[in-house]
Amino acid sequence: MSQSPEIDAVELAASMIRCPSVTPADAGALGVLEGALEALGFTCHRLPFSEPGAADVENLFARLGSGSPVFCFAGHTDVVPVGDQDQWKSDPFSGEVRDGVLYGRGAADMKGAIACFVSAVSRFLEGRENSWLGSICLLITGDEEGPAINGTRKVLKWMADNGHEIDACLVGEPTNPENVGDMIKIGRRGSMVGRLTVEGTQGHAAYPHLADNPIPRLVSMLRVLTETSLDDGNEHFQPSTITVTSVDVGNPATNVIPATARATFNIRFNDTHTGDSLEAWLREQFDQVGGAYDLAVSVSGEAFLTKAGTFSETVAGAVERVLDVRPELSTSGGTSDARFIKDYAEVAEFGLVGRTMHKVDECIALTDLDRLTKVYIAILEDYFATA
Repeated sequence: MSQSPEIDAVELAASMIRCPSVTPADAGALGVLEGALEALGFTCHRLPFSEPGAADVENLFARLGSGSPVFCFAGHTDVVPVGDQDQWKSDPFSGEVRDGVLYGRGAADMKGAIACFVSAVSRFLEGRENSWLGSICLLITGDEEGPAINGTRKVLKWMADNGHEIDACLVGEPTNPENVGDMIKIGRRGSMVGRLTVEGTQGHAAYPHLADNPIPRLVSMLRVLTETSLDDGNEHFQPSTITVTSVDVGNPATNVIPATARATFNIRFNDTHTGDSLEAWLREQFDQVGGAYDLAVSVSGEAFLTKAGTFSETVAGAVERVLDVRPELSTSGGTSDARFIKDYAEVAEFGLVGRTMHKVDECIALTDLDRLTKVYIAILEDYFATA
């Protein structure tokens, strides 16, 4: 096998940033990445997925090697909109470097981390093209910032259907609050959205006895949500939370009792609960209030935790060896595609500093790209050394 080229993380990140891949557009970002991976000997599969009612999405699966164990890196090349472009100091898709900092949408979340991993693989392969056992693969979606319908979930199913089972997966989300090495995500809270509609009978405000006002019942139901503590948290998770996000009766008139009253709420829950157990609890509480109502819930992901001492310890050990800091093992924050990957392999998340993600002038220090690349090399070394 010929010597693999060394991939420069800054150059690759900047090249991907120059592709305006706002969800669901790819805008050439996966092509840039595919070219770098093919140069390293990866076999690449472009995976476009479609579903009625959702935008078509391009995804990429790449694999190097055919043996076990199989180490997977997961990430996304799609980015959020730039917002008011006039507020940016430079073109958000220029990939400009100023004063040792790489600027552009996706620099932190998470084209930078993808570039670091590819660079790490290129340096890991130097001198050991035929001397390591196992496989390295990448699962890259264009649908993480969107509804996640035609992205990671479908790629994982394609992988399973085509014999690409994985043993461990590192997700390159920007997990660090302030400095590279601060935090590894070893789990995530679950997320549920509830849409509650309380039914009544419309009538004149002067004759309330002739109507059935749904608003008092809705208020009573919401009081249960806002005044109830679901749990106190546990060793690995913060307490679960319930947040009312909208209330609407659709009634512009001041002398009409509305026929319906609606509310939407979000529950972020730890592993004390499941989506099913929470739905059952909600219905029990609302039934006690009484009256006609409809409750529709959707769970975008269940709570999960990677067991300590396994893959998460490999990642933490590599961070400590390279950076001389012991990262916090955390389950804080929102959801990520790790919620899908957990059903297929051990999963942990570690990437860049997320302080500027989704903001104007999103950026990452070049020194952070270098640090993360070195940590990723160490993770690969440690993982395959114990294989």
